[in-house]
Amino acid sequence: MTTAKKASKVDYRAKIIQGYIEYVLEHGQEPPSVFKFAKDLKMKEEDFYSYFTSFEGIKSAVWTRLFEETLGNLESQEVFKEYSAREKLLGFLFTWIEELKKNRSYLLASYQSQKNTKGVLPMEVKAFRDKFKDFANEIILEGKETEEIANRPLISDRYDEALWLQVWFVFQFWLKDTSPAFEKTDAAIEKSVNLAFDLMGKSALDTFVDFAKFLYQNK
Repeated sequence: MTTAKKASKVDYRAKIIQGYIEYVLEHGQEPPSVFKFAKDLKMKEEDFYSYFTSFEGIKSAVWTRLFEETLGNLESQEVFKEYSAREKLLGFLFTWIEELKKNRSYLLASYQSQKNTKGVLPMEVKAFRDKFKDFANEIILEGKETEEIANRPLISDRYDEALWLQVWFVFQFWLKDTSPAFEKTDAAIEKSVNLAFDLMGKSALDTFVDFAKFLYQNK
């Protein structure tokens, strides 16, 4: 009786991403050329282009993977569906930080310098930002439906951008955090999310405006 060996199919896309991360960690910079990088991976250059057209694409894929793994972990928890909007954002950020920890050395090598973390958003992060803003808009809509978030004309259309800026702030804070188990980052997440939802929620000013409208309409 002969046992046929199953040929394990190589996931070249994952191999390229991991190879790129390892190269950056070992050399402190990205490979000098696609040709050299593909050769190190024992691939033909044209085969590399079947998956990515540049190193920029690999860096973007790292960020996309961070988002997808974070959201996948969250949505696999049955209790996540029952969370309030505030709890969903907290859950996302705490879970995301756990994913970031797995890649901390690479992220430090790529983004620790001031010029990379301030000013213009790095091009490769933009796909991650778009995916996060889609997620943010879903929880904002839920929050409006439950009145956890106030619907303010013009301002509420920018809530997703405000939450994105908060995510980028948390990332930069975490890069610099040297506290045990990143406990300061955990505190920053909790305080910033609570502040954001307090600002987006129904405030005393909203209540006053509603009351003033009522008095005006019923004078």
